[in-house]
Amino acid sequence: MAADWTWLERGWRRAVQTARLMIGVPDYDTYVAHMRQHHPEREVMSYARFFDERLQARYRGGGGRCC
Repeated sequence: MAADWTWLERGWRRAVQTARLMIGVPDYDTYVAHMRQHHPEREVMSYARFFDERLQARYRGGGGRCC
């Protein structure tokens, strides 16, 4: 029975991650995992700093864009 819950939990996390990416919300947990695995010597940004940086990257360049 525990294996069923593990599968369900993984599916739910993947669905949440997909939904966030579809609406443009950055995934902090994925960022942290990437930084720890590929750049262990670098400091991981706080959630607030990460979110602010992602917003700036998305809307950089002035007036915005349609698509």
